[in-house]
Amino acid sequence: MVWKRFKWPVYHILVTALAIIMLYPVIWMLFSSFKESRLIFLTADSLFPDTWIWSNYSEGWKGTIYPFSKYMTNTIVIVVIATIGAVISSSLIAFGFARLRFVGQKFWFALMMVTLMLPHDVVLVPQYIIFTKLGWLNTILPLVVPSFFGMPFFIFLMVQFIKTIPGELDDAAAIDGCGKFRLYLQVIMPLLKSSLATAAIFSFYWRWEDLLGPVLYLNSPEKYTVSMALKMFLDSESASNWGAMFAMSIVSLIPVIAIFFAFQKQIVQGMSSSGLKG
Repeated sequence: MVWKRFKWPVYHILVTALAIIMLYPVIWMLFSSFKESRLIFLTADSLFPDTWIWSNYSEGWKGTIYPFSKYMTNTIVIVVIATIGAVISSSLIAFGFARLRFVGQKFWFALMMVTLMLPHDVVLVPQYIIFTKLGWLNTILPLVVPSFFGMPFFIFLMVQFIKTIPGELDDAAAIDGCGKFRLYLQVIMPLLKSSLATAAIFSFYWRWEDLLGPVLYLNSPEKYTVSMALKMFLDSESASNWGAMFAMSIVSLIPVIAIFFAFQKQIVQGMSSSGLKG
């Protein structure tokens, strides 16, 4: 009886303590964004700044070469296009694997699943050579076009969900003269909302934080993304503006945090309904 009485308080205390430990780097970065750049690492053991420097945010927003708003806009354009391509193409491919019957279906699905275990670094050089020959360097095409050919994780996620949809719906749609594409568009897609939302959110996160792709393919500063713009605050030859960089790092986290809290219910529903619930 005594343990049951203290079970929930102890549980919440432990979870809160663990959350604080995991969030401490972000909390430290938040308070460091209000410190003078030269004092950030000299006073790293002190969380709160002695003097609050609000100008770090205005200086950071001015950017280095271009205003930080331009880098935010560039990132949003890439993220939106890539996310739309990933969600639409992955859902269409998943529908094909889950509902259609064709020669080598199991083989192609297994081959697709194997690519999940393929390190991304392995394909960097072949991809770079292909995009160079296509003349796509210094454009957003290498960052968005591959998304329109499906993403294995999203395909697997949606296949698992589509398999839970009764096949009787297909038969009823066929009786009404509904073809395969109409079946996908008007029957499966509306039922796939939770998985589509999950895929969109994960795609947003992955594209927003991507640094390697933009570094490889974007050469002009006016086309840089947020992750590259943050790197520009650091200078190996002179003093780095750490305060402005941390300030803009906090600003760049706002869309990510907002998306998470706005759609966390869809994330849980999408993962659990797709057979991935822990």
